[in-house]
Amino acid sequence: MAGEEITIKVQRFDPTADRVPYWQPYKVVTKPGMTVLDALFEIMNHQDGTLAFRFCCRAGVCGSCAMVIAGKIRLACETQIAQFVRKKELLLSPLPHQKVVKDLAVDYEHFFERIKQVKPYLMGKEPYPEREYIQTPKERVPINDPIDCVLCGSCTSSCSVAWWNTDYLGPAALLKAYRFYADTRDTAKDERLDLIESESGVYRCHTIFNCVEVCPKDLNPTEAIQKMKIGATKRKLFGGRKRRKA
Repeated sequence: MAGEEITIKVQRFDPTADRVPYWQPYKVVTKPGMTVLDALFEIMNHQDGTLAFRFCCRAGVCGSCAMVIAGKIRLACETQIAQFVRKKELLLSPLPHQKVVKDLAVDYEHFFERIKQVKPYLMGKEPYPEREYIQTPKERVPINDPIDCVLCGSCTSSCSVAWWNTDYLGPAALLKAYRFYADTRDTAKDERLDLIESESGVYRCHTIFNCVEVCPKDLNPTEAIQKMKIGATKRKLFGGRKRRKA
């Protein structure tokens, strides 16, 4: 429905100047193939240069433009504006339960600190091979999905457990932990279980599936968390290295 006008209401908030958030409307004329991110650029470039939002790749790869679009967490660069034209109005707000830097841009510092805690990198066998660790297509299957996580923060922002428990690693960090735990080239499975086998790790997940519902890449963090719970339980029941004391 190109050429039609839509009112986009953006939740504005500058913590250095505003006491509370407020809604500001903008009118945008749609174009063929226009995404929500395109509409935000239209507003910023031609109506209000003070509008703040995150973006990078504009192709659904970096995850930077995650926000609440019409009541649902989505990536702005992957969401077509045409689906909202008939309603004549579209509401945009920042990721929930995150510190707002300004307008639609939130602070990811705590999010990435939790990612770092699970050591999101391959710990391979020594001596290191001259070229690469060999992995067959069959061996790669378990990580085919989790490797596609773009770290947009949608899952953690939608997780009701993470809302009130800031120590909880959250679905994104735990999915990243599983990505390496399930990798046949990684040799630190016990160490990874040590990192996530706690009340702030896999046992804090209540299997509500909010993370699955909002993931823009159709990943399943809940399933990954349950698989690591199984791994931790088997280690306790059938032997293996004991968990380190805190």
